[in-house]
Amino acid sequence: MSASTEEEVDGFEQRLRQRMATDTIQSHPLNTVPKDASHLPRGVIPNTPLSVATISFLLGSLFLFGVLLFVTNGFGLYWWSTYQLGYFLAAWSAFHWGEFAVAAGWNRDKCSVDSFLLENGALYHIAHSVALFEYLVTLYVKPEYKQYPYVTLVGIVLSLVGQALRSAAMIHAGSNFSHIMASRKAEGHVLVTSGIYSYLRHPSYTGFFYWALGTQLVLQNPLSFVLYLCILWRFFHGRIRAEEAYLIRFFGDDYRKYRQSVGTKMPFIP
Repeated sequence: MSASTEEEVDGFEQRLRQRMATDTIQSHPLNTVPKDASHLPRGVIPNTPLSVATISFLLGSLFLFGVLLFVTNGFGLYWWSTYQLGYFLAAWSAFHWGEFAVAAGWNRDKCSVDSFLLENGALYHIAHSVALFEYLVTLYVKPEYKQYPYVTLVGIVLSLVGQALRSAAMIHAGSNFSHIMASRKAEGHVLVTSGIYSYLRHPSYTGFFYWALGTQLVLQNPLSFVLYLCILWRFFHGRIRAEEAYLIRFFGDDYRKYRQSVGTKMPFIP
């Protein structure tokens, strides 16, 4: 065998080993490595099973604490230990864990540590921090402003409905759902118009919109409620316009007809 032939064989075997190693990484049930490079994590949290396990443990612990606080109302031990705060903490942790869980269960090719949506931008975390600040300061200074149980009840119902809508949308869309706006049509990408999508054009957005507003009704935060309403409306109005430009490019008249017949059910976003 000549030297050049041996080099070709060695090169082929090396490429084969690399391919097999890549396939093993992507197929292993404990790994979260999206096949499409556009869905690889962009944040600072390492995309490892250890990170996923740690985040899940922390979110689960926060959820348990929130549920206990909600059920017991903190036994009245501290001024801040209220059922409203408990529900907010439980709802927040359940939302982020649920985002990853649904992706892992029904959309694994796009699942990574970013699926927790914990690195959702500075404005997202600032908004939640402002909401907690408003609630705790008002509760400490004017606790009577938080004594409207029916407002909290409406908020609980609204947030549960919103969470159900979002999770149902992600599950029904399956691999057609993405946390990242798609600028190109992927292989196998189809227009989903059945199930929850036959009633809402963007049910995952609608679900989050009402989930977030519901959490502020639970906390009885008038300032944060208005802030959330304005920020979320502006964000989804712009995102839907941009996303639908791509969807029209992908699906043409089929999407135009769907858009005309099914609305978003968000105020002033047809």
